[in-house]
Amino acid sequence: MKLSYRGISYEYNPPEVKTTQSGVAGKYRGLDWRFRNLDKPPVLQPSANLKYRGVTYQTAPTPAVKNVEETKNPILSIQDQARSLMIGYQKALQSRQESMLRRSAAELGLTVHS
Repeated sequence: MKLSYRGISYEYNPPEVKTTQSGVAGKYRGLDWRFRNLDKPPVLQPSANLKYRGVTYQTAPTPAVKNVEETKNPILSIQDQARSLMIGYQKALQSRQESMLRRSAAELGLTVHS
């Protein structure tokens, strides 16, 4: 595919990602959806250590390992992914509610600002 950026033409060939249909499907707001699984994992781009104005940085940061369990089994099931998303959503919701309560209490004069 021929593209142009700021007057400079270049050729772009997007990588083809082969997928297979999974058995999980459904309907959301009248539209059909299906999960697809990758046939083989994508190839990660190599990282490069670069320096700009004396500050070093990497082009592809290495992922941080959170705990030992993730290193043993990095592939999570659909249920584990859903559970993780739901827990994150609930934590964000709780944090938002606590913040709103603190602001409301401060506006009413129920708490002392420090």
